[in-house]
Amino acid sequence: MFADRRRLLIGGGVIAVLALGIWMRTGSGQATAPVAAPARVRAERSAPAVAAGPVEPLRLEALTAARGEPSGTERNPFRFRARVVAPPPRPVAPPSGEETRPVMPPMPSGPPPPPPIPLKFIALVERANGVKWAVLSDGKVTMYGKDGDSIDGRYRIVKIGAESVEVTHIDGRGRQVIRLTGQ
Repeated sequence: MFADRRRLLIGGGVIAVLALGIWMRTGSGQATAPVAAPARVRAERSAPAVAAGPVEPLRLEALTAARGEPSGTERNPFRFRARVVAPPPRPVAPPSGEETRPVMPPMPSGPPPPPPIPLKFIALVERANGVKWAVLSDGKVTMYGKDGDSIDGRYRIVKIGAESVEVTHIDGRGRQVIRLTGQ
C-alpha cells in the first residue's frame, strides 16, 4: 500500500516537472508583441562600431618614480589643540533714560522633598481574624507588616488598602502610596 502511494507521488512529481519545463520552453502561451526601442537605441544598434581613438600605452614607470615631499601644512590629526571659543556677545545697552534691574533667579521655596520610598508592594495577605498584612520588598529583602508597623527601621505603614499601601518615613515626613503593581 505504501509503495503504491509512493510511486504515485513520484510519478505525479515527474509529470509536473515535465509540464513546467514544456510550458517554460514554449512560453506562457500568450503571444507577446515586441517592444519598440527608442530611435536613439535603434541608431546605436545599426551604426558600425567606431573606435574612440588610439589607446595610450600604460606608463608603469610612473609608479616607481620619486614623488615630491608633501607641503608643510599645520594639520596633524594626532595632536590636540585648545578649542577656539568665540567671544561672548556684547550686552546691548538700554536706551538712555530707562532703568534696568538685574533679574534674580527664583529662590527655592522650602526644604527639598524627602527621597522617594524604594519599596515595592508585592502582595496583600489577609489573616483569618481579618487583619491585613502587606508584603513589601526593596529588591533584596522581603518585609511584611500591618497598619502602624515599622518597616526596615526607616518606614511606617500608615494604611493598607485593597490595591495599595500608604507608607511614610518613620519621622513622619513625606507620604507615598505604593500600588500593588510595585510602582
